[in-house]
Amino acid sequence: MASQSRLATALDDAALRLPEGPAVVLRPEVETDLAPFGGRDLTLQHSDARVTEAFTAAGHAVVRIAPDASVALVVVPRFKALARGLIAQATASADFVLVDGQRTDGIDSLFKACRARLGDLPSIPKAKGRLFWFAATDAFADWAIPEPQKGAHGFYTTAGVFSDGEIDKGSKLLGRALPEKLPARMADLGAGWGYLSDAVLTRRGVAAVDLVEAEGLALDCARLNVTDPRASFHWADALTYRPAQKYDGIVMNPPFHTGSKGTPALGQQFIAAAARMLTPNGHLWMVANRHLPYEAALNTHFRRVEELPGDGAFKLFHASRPQTP
Repeated sequence: MASQSRLATALDDAALRLPEGPAVVLRPEVETDLAPFGGRDLTLQHSDARVTEAFTAAGHAVVRIAPDASVALVVVPRFKALARGLIAQATASADFVLVDGQRTDGIDSLFKACRARLGDLPSIPKAKGRLFWFAATDAFADWAIPEPQKGAHGFYTTAGVFSDGEIDKGSKLLGRALPEKLPARMADLGAGWGYLSDAVLTRRGVAAVDLVEAEGLALDCARLNVTDPRASFHWADALTYRPAQKYDGIVMNPPFHTGSKGTPALGQQFIAAAARMLTPNGHLWMVANRHLPYEAALNTHFRRVEELPGDGAFKLFHASRPQTP
Protein backbone atom coordinates (compact mmCIF):
# COMPACT_ATOMS: atom_id res chain seq x y z
CA MET A 1 0.00 0.00 0.00
CA ALA A 2 1.35 3.43 -0.95
CA SER A 3 2.40 5.69 1.91
CA GLN A 4 0.11 8.64 2.65
CA SER A 5 1.48 11.91 1.29
CA ARG A 6 2.82 14.56 3.66
CA LEU A 7 -0.03 16.92 2.75
CA ALA A 8 -2.70 14.28 3.41
CA THR A 9 -1.00 13.44 6.72
CA ALA A 10 -0.99 17.09 7.81
CA LEU A 11 -4.68 17.47 6.98
CA ASP A 12 -5.73 14.17 8.58
CA ASP A 13 -3.80 14.98 11.76
CA ALA A 14 -5.45 18.42 11.89
CA ALA A 15 -2.00 20.01 11.87
CA LEU A 16 -3.05 22.04 8.84
CA ARG A 17 -6.28 23.54 7.58
CA LEU A 18 -6.39 24.99 4.09
CA PRO A 19 -8.36 28.15 3.34
CA GLU A 20 -11.29 27.88 0.97
CA GLY A 21 -10.96 28.87 -2.66
CA PRO A 22 -9.06 27.96 -5.81
CA ALA A 23 -5.70 26.23 -5.60
CA VAL A 24 -2.62 26.05 -7.79
CA VAL A 25 0.18 23.51 -7.72
CA LEU A 26 3.51 24.73 -9.06
CA ARG A 27 5.69 22.18 -10.83
CA PRO A 28 4.03 18.97 -9.57
CA GLU A 29 5.53 15.58 -10.31
CA VAL A 30 3.41 12.92 -11.95
CA GLU A 31 3.15 11.11 -8.60
CA THR A 32 2.21 14.25 -6.62
CA ASP A 33 -0.88 13.63 -4.48
CA LEU A 34 -3.58 16.02 -5.69
CA ALA A 35 -6.43 14.35 -3.80
CA PRO A 36 -6.35 16.89 -0.92
CA PHE A 37 -7.44 19.53 -3.45
CA GLY A 38 -10.49 17.53 -4.55
CA GLY A 39 -13.56 19.68 -5.11
CA ARG A 40 -11.56 22.85 -5.62
CA ASP A 41 -10.89 24.83 -8.75
CA LEU A 42 -7.38 23.43 -9.32
CA THR A 43 -4.76 24.62 -11.81
CA LEU A 44 -1.34 23.07 -12.33
CA GLN A 45 1.68 25.01 -13.53
CA HIS A 46 4.45 23.23 -15.40
CA SER A 47 6.93 23.88 -18.19
CA ASP A 48 7.88 20.26 -18.94
CA ALA A 49 6.04 18.84 -21.95
CA ARG A 50 6.13 15.28 -20.60
CA VAL A 51 4.54 16.16 -17.27
CA THR A 52 2.09 18.53 -18.93
CA GLU A 53 0.95 15.80 -21.30
CA ALA A 54 0.47 13.31 -18.47
CA PHE A 55 -1.63 15.67 -16.33
CA THR A 56 -3.64 16.92 -19.30
CA ALA A 57 -4.47 13.32 -20.23
CA ALA A 58 -5.69 12.83 -16.64
CA GLY A 59 -8.10 15.74 -17.06
CA HIS A 60 -6.22 18.49 -15.23
CA ALA A 61 -5.82 22.09 -16.38
CA VAL A 62 -2.10 22.75 -16.93
CA VAL A 63 -0.66 26.16 -17.76
CA ARG A 64 2.78 27.75 -18.01
CA ILE A 65 1.90 30.58 -15.59
CA ALA A 66 -0.71 29.85 -12.92
CA PRO A 67 -3.42 32.39 -11.97
CA ASP A 68 -3.84 33.92 -8.52
CA ALA A 69 -5.31 31.53 -5.96
CA SER A 70 -6.18 31.07 -2.31
CA VAL A 71 -3.68 28.24 -1.89
CA ALA A 72 -0.44 27.49 -3.72
CA LEU A 73 1.57 24.31 -3.34
CA VAL A 74 5.20 24.46 -4.51
CA VAL A 75 6.65 21.06 -5.33
CA VAL A 76 10.37 21.61 -4.96
CA PRO A 77 12.48 20.90 -8.07
CA ARG A 78 16.14 19.97 -7.83
CA PHE A 79 17.27 23.37 -9.14
CA LYS A 80 17.81 25.67 -6.14
CA ALA A 81 17.25 28.97 -7.98
CA LEU A 82 14.07 27.65 -9.61
CA ALA A 83 12.74 26.41 -6.26
CA ARG A 84 13.28 29.83 -4.72
CA GLY A 85 11.70 31.50 -7.73
CA LEU A 86 8.59 29.34 -7.40
CA ILE A 87 8.26 30.29 -3.74
CA ALA A 88 8.53 33.96 -4.71
CA GLN A 89 5.83 33.46 -7.32
CA ALA A 90 3.57 31.59 -4.88
CA THR A 91 3.86 34.25 -2.19
CA ALA A 92 3.03 36.95 -4.72
CA SER A 93 -0.06 35.22 -6.12
CA ALA A 94 -1.61 33.19 -3.29
CA ASP A 95 -2.90 33.82 0.23
CA PHE A 96 -1.43 30.65 1.69
CA VAL A 97 1.70 28.77 0.59
CA LEU A 98 2.72 25.14 1.03
CA VAL A 99 6.20 23.88 0.11
CA ASP A 100 6.82 20.16 -0.31
CA GLY A 101 9.89 18.23 -1.44
CA GLN A 102 12.49 15.56 -0.92
CA ARG A 103 15.77 15.91 0.95
CA THR A 104 17.61 14.92 -2.23
CA ASP A 105 16.09 17.98 -3.92
CA GLY A 106 17.14 20.36 -1.15
CA ILE A 107 13.95 20.75 0.88
CA ASP A 108 15.77 20.98 4.21
CA SER A 109 18.08 23.80 3.12
CA LEU A 110 15.06 25.60 1.64
CA PHE A 111 13.17 25.15 4.93
CA LYS A 112 16.14 26.61 6.80
CA ALA A 113 16.32 29.59 4.42
CA CYS A 114 12.59 30.29 4.84
CA ARG A 115 12.81 30.03 8.62
CA ALA A 116 15.68 32.51 8.59
CA ARG A 117 13.29 35.07 7.09
CA LEU A 118 9.98 34.13 8.73
CA GLY A 119 10.94 32.57 12.04
CA ASP A 120 9.71 29.16 13.19
CA LEU A 121 7.44 27.40 10.70
CA PRO A 122 5.17 24.38 11.09
CA SER A 123 6.25 21.34 9.11
CA ILE A 124 5.73 17.63 8.55
CA PRO A 125 8.96 15.65 8.02
CA LYS A 126 8.14 12.30 6.46
CA ALA A 127 9.38 9.77 3.89
CA LYS A 128 12.79 11.43 3.38
CA GLY A 129 11.15 14.77 2.71
CA ARG A 130 9.32 17.66 4.32
CA LEU A 131 6.19 19.78 3.94
CA PHE A 132 6.02 23.25 5.48
CA TRP A 133 3.63 26.16 5.12
CA PHE A 134 3.08 29.85 5.85
CA ALA A 135 0.77 32.76 5.00
CA ALA A 136 1.51 35.03 2.05
CA THR A 137 4.36 37.45 2.57
CA ASP A 138 6.58 39.80 0.59
CA ALA A 139 9.69 38.43 2.31
CA PHE A 140 10.76 36.48 -0.76
CA ALA A 141 10.40 39.12 -3.47
CA ASP A 142 14.16 39.05 -4.07
CA TRP A 143 13.93 35.32 -4.94
CA ALA A 144 11.90 36.07 -8.07
CA ILE A 145 13.46 34.73 -11.26
CA PRO A 146 14.39 37.44 -13.79
CA GLU A 147 13.96 37.09 -17.52
CA PRO A 148 16.62 34.92 -19.24
CA GLN A 149 20.02 36.51 -18.87
CA LYS A 150 22.78 36.67 -21.48
CA GLY A 151 26.03 35.41 -19.99
CA ALA A 152 29.65 36.16 -20.78
CA HIS A 153 29.60 33.19 -23.17
CA GLY A 154 27.07 35.02 -25.36
CA PHE A 155 24.02 32.82 -24.68
CA TYR A 156 20.78 33.31 -22.75
CA THR A 157 20.03 30.91 -19.89
CA THR A 158 17.72 30.90 -16.88
CA ALA A 159 17.08 29.13 -13.58
CA GLY A 160 15.83 25.57 -13.99
CA VAL A 161 17.63 24.68 -17.22
CA PHE A 162 20.55 22.31 -17.68
CA SER A 163 23.89 24.16 -17.71
CA ASP A 164 22.45 27.45 -16.51
CA GLY A 165 25.05 30.19 -16.82
CA GLU A 166 27.72 28.13 -18.58
CA ILE A 167 28.32 26.01 -21.67
CA ASP A 168 28.26 22.32 -20.86
CA LYS A 169 31.73 20.88 -21.40
CA GLY A 170 30.41 17.81 -23.21
CA SER A 171 28.30 19.87 -25.59
CA LYS A 172 31.25 22.16 -26.29
CA LEU A 173 33.41 19.13 -27.09
CA LEU A 174 30.83 17.72 -29.51
CA GLY A 175 30.21 21.10 -31.12
CA ARG A 176 33.88 21.42 -31.95
CA ALA A 177 34.07 17.84 -33.28
CA LEU A 178 31.21 18.14 -35.78
CA PRO A 179 32.35 17.85 -39.42
CA GLU A 180 32.59 20.98 -41.53
CA LYS A 181 29.71 19.73 -43.70
CA LEU A 182 26.56 18.22 -42.27
CA PRO A 183 23.43 16.67 -43.82
CA ALA A 184 20.68 19.00 -44.99
CA ARG A 185 17.86 18.12 -42.60
CA MET A 186 19.09 18.06 -38.99
CA ALA A 187 17.61 17.70 -35.50
CA ASP A 188 18.90 18.38 -32.01
CA LEU A 189 17.24 16.01 -29.52
CA GLY A 190 17.03 17.34 -25.99
CA ALA A 191 18.24 20.63 -27.42
CA GLY A 192 18.29 22.52 -24.12
CA TRP A 193 19.00 26.22 -24.63
CA GLY A 194 20.37 25.61 -28.13
CA TYR A 195 24.16 25.40 -27.95
CA LEU A 196 24.51 22.38 -30.26
CA SER A 197 21.96 23.71 -32.73
CA ASP A 198 23.89 26.96 -32.89
CA ALA A 199 27.03 24.95 -33.72
CA VAL A 200 25.16 22.90 -36.34
CA LEU A 201 24.04 26.05 -38.14
CA THR A 202 27.65 27.15 -38.62
CA ARG A 203 28.35 24.07 -40.79
CA ARG A 204 27.98 23.89 -44.55
CA GLY A 205 25.08 21.97 -46.07
CA VAL A 206 22.49 22.51 -43.35
CA ALA A 207 19.09 23.49 -44.72
CA ALA A 208 17.07 23.10 -41.52
CA VAL A 209 17.45 22.09 -37.87
CA ASP A 210 14.64 21.11 -35.51
CA LEU A 211 15.23 21.77 -31.82
CA VAL A 212 13.26 19.18 -29.84
CA GLU A 213 13.15 19.96 -26.11
CA ALA A 214 10.71 18.99 -23.36
CA GLU A 215 11.60 21.76 -20.89
CA GLY A 216 9.83 24.92 -21.92
CA LEU A 217 12.16 27.10 -19.86
CA ALA A 218 15.10 25.85 -21.91
CA LEU A 219 13.23 26.21 -25.20
CA ASP A 220 12.39 29.81 -24.33
CA CYS A 221 16.12 30.47 -24.05
CA ALA A 222 16.83 28.55 -27.25
CA ARG A 223 14.52 30.89 -29.17
CA LEU A 224 16.66 33.79 -27.98
CA ASN A 225 19.94 32.03 -28.74
CA VAL A 226 19.14 30.49 -32.13
CA THR A 227 17.63 33.16 -34.34
CA ASP A 228 18.61 31.64 -37.70
CA PRO A 229 15.44 31.21 -39.83
CA ARG A 230 16.49 27.64 -40.62
CA ALA A 231 15.71 26.68 -37.01
CA SER A 232 12.35 25.33 -35.82
CA PHE A 233 11.37 24.76 -32.20
CA HIS A 234 9.36 21.84 -30.85
CA TRP A 235 8.18 21.64 -27.22
CA ALA A 236 8.04 17.86 -26.97
CA ASP A 237 9.47 14.74 -25.39
CA ALA A 238 12.29 13.58 -27.66
CA LEU A 239 11.51 9.96 -26.81
CA THR A 240 8.01 10.10 -28.28
CA TYR A 241 8.34 12.93 -30.82
CA ARG A 242 7.32 11.97 -34.36
CA PRO A 243 8.71 14.31 -37.05
CA ALA A 244 6.68 14.87 -40.20
CA GLN A 245 9.74 13.81 -42.19
CA LYS A 246 12.72 11.76 -41.09
CA TYR A 247 16.05 13.47 -40.52
CA ASP A 248 19.33 13.10 -42.38
CA GLY A 249 21.33 13.85 -39.25
CA ILE A 250 20.87 14.21 -35.49
CA VAL A 251 23.05 15.69 -32.76
CA MET A 252 22.46 15.17 -29.06
CA ASN A 253 23.84 15.31 -25.57
CA PRO A 254 21.24 13.04 -23.97
CA PRO A 255 20.28 13.51 -20.33
CA PHE A 256 20.86 10.69 -17.89
CA HIS A 257 18.90 11.97 -14.90
CA THR A 258 15.23 11.42 -14.12
CA GLY A 259 14.57 13.92 -11.34
CA SER A 260 17.56 13.58 -9.03
CA LYS A 261 18.30 9.98 -10.03
CA GLY A 262 20.91 9.12 -12.64
CA THR A 263 20.15 6.25 -15.00
CA PRO A 264 21.83 5.24 -18.29
CA ALA A 265 18.48 3.88 -19.49
CA LEU A 266 17.34 7.38 -20.41
CA GLY A 267 20.29 7.94 -22.74
CA GLN A 268 19.79 4.49 -24.24
CA GLN A 269 16.19 5.44 -25.00
CA PHE A 270 17.43 8.61 -26.70
CA ILE A 271 19.64 6.45 -28.94
CA ALA A 272 16.66 4.29 -29.92
CA ALA A 273 14.56 7.41 -30.59
CA ALA A 274 17.29 8.92 -32.77
CA ALA A 275 17.53 5.73 -34.84
CA ARG A 276 13.75 5.77 -35.34
CA MET A 277 13.79 9.38 -36.59
CA LEU A 278 16.65 8.99 -39.07
CA THR A 279 16.52 8.09 -42.76
CA PRO A 280 18.09 4.73 -43.74
CA ASN A 281 21.39 6.50 -44.48
CA GLY A 282 21.12 8.93 -41.59
CA HIS A 283 23.85 9.96 -39.16
CA LEU A 284 23.99 10.52 -35.40
CA TRP A 285 26.60 12.53 -33.51
CA MET A 286 26.42 12.34 -29.73
CA VAL A 287 28.41 13.00 -26.56
CA ALA A 288 28.20 11.09 -23.29
CA ASN A 289 29.91 11.03 -19.92
CA ARG A 290 32.70 8.48 -20.18
CA HIS A 291 31.25 6.17 -17.51
CA LEU A 292 27.89 5.71 -19.24
CA PRO A 293 27.42 2.35 -21.04
CA TYR A 294 25.96 3.42 -24.39
CA GLU A 295 28.03 1.28 -26.76
CA ALA A 296 25.66 -1.72 -26.72
CA ALA A 297 22.64 0.47 -27.48
CA LEU A 298 24.48 2.18 -30.33
CA ASN A 299 25.50 -1.13 -31.87
CA THR A 300 21.96 -2.45 -31.50
CA HIS A 301 20.39 0.48 -33.33
CA PHE A 302 23.09 1.36 -35.89
CA ARG A 303 25.02 -0.68 -38.43
CA ARG A 304 28.10 1.49 -38.12
CA VAL A 305 29.44 3.03 -34.91
CA GLU A 306 32.75 4.81 -34.43
CA GLU A 307 34.13 6.52 -31.37
CA LEU A 308 35.62 9.92 -32.07
CA PRO A 309 38.44 11.50 -30.05
CA GLY A 310 37.04 12.70 -26.73
CA ASP A 311 38.71 13.52 -23.44
CA GLY A 312 39.02 12.08 -19.95
CA ALA A 313 35.47 13.02 -18.99
CA PHE A 314 33.49 12.59 -22.22
CA LYS A 315 33.32 10.25 -25.18
CA LEU A 316 32.03 11.15 -28.64
CA PHE A 317 30.29 8.88 -31.13
CA HIS A 318 29.37 9.01 -34.79
CA ALA A 319 26.81 6.36 -35.73
CA SER A 320 25.18 5.82 -39.11
CA ARG A 321 22.73 3.60 -41.01
CA PRO A 322 20.09 3.00 -38.33
CA GLN A 323 18.55 -0.43 -38.03
CA THR A 324 15.57 -2.00 -36.30
CA PRO A 325 16.74 -4.42 -33.58
